[in-house]
Amino acid sequence: MIKRARVKTLKINRIDVSGKSGQTILQVARDAGIYIPTLCELDGLTDVGACRMCLVEVVGQRKLISACTFKIKEGMEVFTDSEKLQKYRKQILSMMFAERNHTCSVCVSNGHCELQAMAKKVGMNYVEFPYVFPHFDLDATHRRFISDPNRCILCTRCVRVCDEIEGAHTWDRMGRGIETTVITDFAEKWGDSETCTSCGKCVQVCPTGALSEKGVSVAEMAKQKEFLPYLKSNRDKK
Repeated sequence: MIKRARVKTLKINRIDVSGKSGQTILQVARDAGIYIPTLCELDGLTDVGACRMCLVEVVGQRKLISACTFKIKEGMEVFTDSEKLQKYRKQILSMMFAERNHTCSVCVSNGHCELQAMAKKVGMNYVEFPYVFPHFDLDATHRRFISDPNRCILCTRCVRVCDEIEGAHTWDRMGRGIETTVITDFAEKWGDSETCTSCGKCVQVCPTGALSEKGVSVAEMAKQKEFLPYLKSNRDKK
């Protein structure tokens, strides 16, 4: 017998909406045409709530909830764009900019960067926190690609696409706090990796200029991530 997903009703921004059991707040909101900002979320990859941009207010919950990971419940009431959330999102973006070195004018992803676009979307006109100015070594050892951790926002898209779609699990995270970095294999140079298949999926899903193709200049690195739902659909069928 085929079990049908139970329909649940809820309110988002005082609008009555419905969704299937097991769906997240983000999925239901999108189906209803309600915008919730995201940076780490990407259709075709497991949701992990890494960027915290999709935080929402749920009546009865003491803490803010990540919409991409929280499943809907019957009768729940959600708010997605309160003054409190707008303030928090600007602060989260400010921390992302302050913790790394995001100089847009000299970045290969200038004009194609999701972090840059999100700052404009939420109206972040300045960085609220002192810049940390870390210095991570650039890795240009791969024959086709470059990794610049100074522009990484730790969204883990590269980690997830390499693991879930390509099946190589070349990428992972290492360290704690602002010292956290994304590494290849056991913190080896990318060019020395024995697991990397050079497919380029990690480069295409990176939201910033942290991963790029060799030979591109400033503002030339436009990403192509539309392949993900197609690949995931084929994988699920198998």
